[in-house]
Order: sequence, then C-alpha cells, then structure tokens
Amino acid sequence: MKPLRDTWRSRLGIIMAVAGSALGLGNFLRFPAKAVTNGGGAFMIPYLVSLFLLGIPLMWIEWTLGRYGGGFGHGTAPGIFHSIRKKNRFLKYFGVIGIFGPLVIFIYYSYIESWTLAYSFFSMTKKISGLTDTVSLKTFLSGFQGLETNQYFDTIGYAYFFFLLTFALNIGVIYYGIRGGIERLCKIAMPLLFLFAIILCIRVLTLGTPNPAFPDWNVNNGLGFMWNPDFTALKSAKVWLEAAGQIFFTLSVGIGVILTYASYLSKGDDVTLSGLTASSLNEMAEVILGGSIVIPAAFMFFGPVEIQNIAQSGIFNLGFVTIPSVLNRLPLSEILGFFWFGLLFLAGITSSVSLAQPAISFLEDEFDITRKKAVTIFGIVSFILCQPVIFFLKNGVVDELDFWGGTFFLVIFATIETILFVWVFGMENAWKEIHHGADLEIPKFYKFIIKFVTPGFLIVILLMWFVQEWWPIIIMKNVAPANRIFVLGTRAGLFLLFATLAILVKLAWKRKQL
Repeated sequence: MKPLRDTWRSRLGIIMAVAGSALGLGNFLRFPAKAVTNGGGAFMIPYLVSLFLLGIPLMWIEWTLGRYGGGFGHGTAPGIFHSIRKKNRFLKYFGVIGIFGPLVIFIYYSYIESWTLAYSFFSMTKKISGLTDTVSLKTFLSGFQGLETNQYFDTIGYAYFFFLLTFALNIGVIYYGIRGGIERLCKIAMPLLFLFAIILCIRVLTLGTPNPAFPDWNVNNGLGFMWNPDFTALKSAKVWLEAAGQIFFTLSVGIGVILTYASYLSKGDDVTLSGLTASSLNEMAEVILGGSIVIPAAFMFFGPVEIQNIAQSGIFNLGFVTIPSVLNRLPLSEILGFFWFGLLFLAGITSSVSLAQPAISFLEDEFDITRKKAVTIFGIVSFILCQPVIFFLKNGVVDELDFWGGTFFLVIFATIETILFVWVFGMENAWKEIHHGADLEIPKFYKFIIKFVTPGFLIVILLMWFVQEWWPIIIMKNVAPANRIFVLGTRAGLFLLFATLAILVKLAWKRKQL
C-alpha cells in the first residue's frame, strides 16, 4: 500500500517554511553587495521591476503548480509536469531539472552552512573575538577551510567536524517529515532569525560615529553609501540582469523547492495570499534588515574608499572577515558575533532542508517507499557527493556547482515551468487554478504579465546570457590551468547525476505503467 502523503499542520507553517527556504546567506550578504556595486539606491528600480514582473508571477506559478500536482500524488517537477498533460510522455523529463538543481545546491550549500555553525561556536568561545584586522581573519578562514596550514589550524578536522554536525542536523530534520521536522524547525528558526537580525540592525544604527578621527564615517553616511542612487547605472544591461538574478536567489524561485512544498497543500488551500505573505517576509528581511547591517557597518569602520573593495570582495569575505572585524571592535563582541553567525546558520538550515525535500519526495511519491528509506538513500548519496566540495574547495568545484545548479539551470527551469503553465496547461485553466480557494484576488493585469511578460523576460535573460557569457564559460577562459581538470571532473559528475535522475524518472513511470 502506498504511504499517505504528509501535510502541513497550518498555514503559518508553510508560510514560515517557504520564507525560510527563500531566506538564506544571499539576503544578508549577496543583496547589499549587489546593490552597492550596481548603482546603490538606483539598483532598487530594476530590482522592484524584476520582483513584480518576474519574482511574484513565478512565485504564484510554483505555488499553483505544486498544489495542482500534489492533488495527483506528485511532489516533484517530473510528476507535476506530467499531471499537466498526461498524454505527453516527454514533459516529465523537463522536470528532472527540478530535482537536479536543489540536489546540486544542497551538495555545496550544506558545507558552507556548516561554517556559520562553526563560527557561532568560535564567537561564543572567544576563539575569534581578539581578531580585529582583516588579514588575521582571512588567515583564520583559510586555515579553517583547509586551504592552508597556519597558526590557527593545522588540519581540516574542525571544518569536517562541523560539516558532520550540520549534515546530521539536516538529515534529522527531514527525517521527521514536513509536519514534524521542517515545519517545526521553521516555526522556531524564523522568529529567532528575525530577532537576531533586528538586534544587529539596531546595534549598527546606534553606532553613530565609531571612529572620532573620521567624523564623516557615521551611520547616516553609511546608509547613504548603501542607498544613494547612481541613476547612470540604469543604462547598463548588466545591472538589470544582476537585479533579475537577485530576485531568483532571494525568492527561491526556479529551483523546484516551492513546487514540492506546495504539493503538500490541500486542494482548497489558498496560494495567492500565502505565497505573497511568504515573499513579503523574505523581502523585508533582505531590503530592510540585510540592507541596514553589512554595508553601513563596514562603511563606519573602513570608510568610503575601502568599502568599494569590500563590497566587491565576495560574500565569504563579507560574512566571515569584514563583519567579524567590525563586531570584534565592539563591546560584547562574542555575543554579537554569535547573533551574526547564528542568524546566518538559521537562514542556512531552513534553506538546506528545503533543498533536500524534492529528492526525498521523488523517492517517496514515485517509488512508493517510506520516508525512512528515502531519507537514508538521500543521506548516503548526498554525503558522498559532498566530499569533493570539502576537499577540492580551492580548485573551483564550488563555483562550478553554483553556476550550473544555482544559476544556469535555475533560469532554464523557470522558463520551462512558465511556458508549461501558461501555454500547455492554458492561461484560462491556470488563472482558475490560481484562484481556487484564494483569499486574495490577483489583479487582472497580472494575467497578461504571467502569460507574456514573465516568459518574455526569462527568454531575454537567457538570450543575453548566451550572447555575453556562454563561450568563455564553456572553454573555461577564467579558470586557472591547474584547476581545469577539477572543473572538467565536476562537469562530468553533474552530467552523470542528471542522466541518473532522468533514468530514475523513466524507471518510475515504467514501473507505474503510465
């Protein structure tokens, strides 16, 4: 007998879970860096345009498709796409991306997430509290990651221990299912995350002028550096692409996770207001809290010249070097450090458990196995796949996984699901399905946006990427010669993983004789 599918306990539960999936390191690190390097406050114009024309429509599409497919017992993209038009035997294979993408991201994301747990521990035990200069903190990070042997670390043992602990926590949460694991985690983690973020935000905004020698390095100018608009940046196509990309990352659309989460809704459950609420929580965290912590704090301690380099230094340096350097100069630095890395860890784990769910749902729904067996299979496979990330971090493996799993296929999948929703399922059927059980009626102009503007926007993004980026990436133009064998190995592994998932989809449908 096929096991009964799990369900959400409450509307609050799924809203917190979807918001938790979307809330991640990018909200507090990637967003402020992108805003500063792409026109400051002017970046919000393409950002909001992308939100209303791309992010929100995709969010409603995924919530609706997920709930629709869940009504047929499918919790992942292959089954959901198949349920749109069962006579077409090829649609389900497009859905392979919706399992592949989250699994690839989980492989490296869970390891990076473990760093935040480790640094929470290092903050509370004062292991990093005495380090106030960025050189020492960079050396500490490199030693921890196993990139070098130094006075702080002579082995990767610490990093591996915290990876094992983080991995075990993820597996433990997903083992207890949607209701008993993921929903319970998110109901605790999300309020705690917001509490930590608000405390840090208040602390930053009350710093005033921390360096009397430079009175202009104050909180007002710090916020101004983040938000003062440079409207000339709007002439650049790159800025618009960066804004659209940030919307993908911040709302967790185009991955396949929301499809899976929404599949556990009942047929009459609302998707319009619930989806909008989850998205609003994420936007509040990103724009208001994320935009008021990292860059303003760094400006007040490093000034307007150095902050330019800091903003472009990457999220690892921002999160693990710049902010600790700032917090370690303040009273109660160990507690503030714990809050900072604690909120990053909570943002990380609520995202990583969501990334694990599509693969587990696929095994449960399409092969009719118990959750215990599905989690065991996922745990063993994903643990093995994580090892190259840990031991070949310096060789470009993470960057390669992030590009294919977290960038390229994300846009591809979003384009596919949008076209299937409005042109295969049909816009009239789609509009009716969106509003089934809805607590909020979507303005009718969104019907036009979802049907024409959103897919058009996605196709333009893809075409521009092919024109500007495709060939240098394929030939590994910017990859160091010594790392090319590792990048090729990663690509071969990704191809094998994708092919394996496609074969599993074929076997699942052959088994069911569909």
